[in-house]
Amino acid sequence: MASGHVRTLRWLYRFAPFPAGRKGNSIRLVQDCPLFSLTVNISGKTIWQQAAGDTNRNYSDLCLKWGVILFGPGYAGKWPDCRSQLLQDGWSSRKVTTLSRFADEMKSGDFVVLRIGTSTVLGVGEIVGGYEWINDFGDVDGWDLQHVRRVRWLWNGLANPKTFNTYDLKQGDTTQRLNEGAVAQWIATLPVTDEVLSTPLVNLPTGKSSKELSIEEISEFLFDKGVASGSITQLVHEIAELKRIAKWYQRSDKPSEHETVAYLVVPLLRALGWTPQRMAVEWNRVDLALFAQLPRNDVNLQIVVEAKKMDNSCLSAVSQARDYANGKPVCHRLIVTDGIRYGTYVRKGVEDFKLYAYMNLARLMDSYPVYDCKGANDALLAMAPEWRLTEN
Repeated sequence: MASGHVRTLRWLYRFAPFPAGRKGNSIRLVQDCPLFSLTVNISGKTIWQQAAGDTNRNYSDLCLKWGVILFGPGYAGKWPDCRSQLLQDGWSSRKVTTLSRFADEMKSGDFVVLRIGTSTVLGVGEIVGGYEWINDFGDVDGWDLQHVRRVRWLWNGLANPKTFNTYDLKQGDTTQRLNEGAVAQWIATLPVTDEVLSTPLVNLPTGKSSKELSIEEISEFLFDKGVASGSITQLVHEIAELKRIAKWYQRSDKPSEHETVAYLVVPLLRALGWTPQRMAVEWNRVDLALFAQLPRNDVNLQIVVEAKKMDNSCLSAVSQARDYANGKPVCHRLIVTDGIRYGTYVRKGVEDFKLYAYMNLARLMDSYPVYDCKGANDALLAMAPEWRLTEN
């Protein structure tokens, strides 16, 4: 029996009247057959609340998929070695203290509530083991979240989140202790099966090959795929120019969505081979539409591009792009971007769109195991006019 849980016996009494339940003990009666279930025992346990992003960038699906909770920034390395670097880089002492809470104060066996905002819970789990730093979480839709704790999720509410009154959950720090109240009372009523408690933690994708790519490696990859040398030279030059522009935007005011499309997205697509005749900006409620051929209409729509402001979540834009693409006969690709990061979604036949490749111009990786998708090489290929899924 795992610690932190109370076994509740459920049994059918077929021959004589029997009360449906008794206060003060763990006996409950149901129909049909004997079985065992568990309820969460929070007595004497520390319960934490952990944010999984915000209303703009929600990564709760990754937390629940991989059995983790995440904290950032993680670019400076493991805790506590990163402490001095974070303070030197201007991160507040409050942020650093919260990281210490995440890494040191959370203990194996504590409970954690995965939240968005101050009223929505998407998961309840039990902390398993100690703190880890895992580089595979270094780009979660643009956030570096390499600080990791493993969690055995006892309740998964991704499909049907639990909503509480506003401020039943604390606002503010990413990692906080949960107050006694409505949320804690609800946790104590959660049924948990033996199967959940005996299921091993998901193996993290750390064993898979993932490395940062040089621009020379990308050039060689594209050449091996048959891309002309002149096109590769132009693309390499454009990527370098876009990185310079992006750094300038980081130092000054961030670009609007219109600027993002005009100065970052369109130049990259032009370098990949798209011509102005087959591109339409702000076309029928689409930020950027790419066409298989002329005329530019729904029948010939090949790719829907949805753009977000720089540093905003780009992957969250896929639902809007998908809504427009549905019903378009030759539209089997979507691109979502903030001008620096690009997510390419594809569908085969009548299947739904799935993330095929992801690219961050500031951190070119060959794959993204946490997303189960390909990296920069394949993202560039998949954004080219002639690409087809069957080619890969």
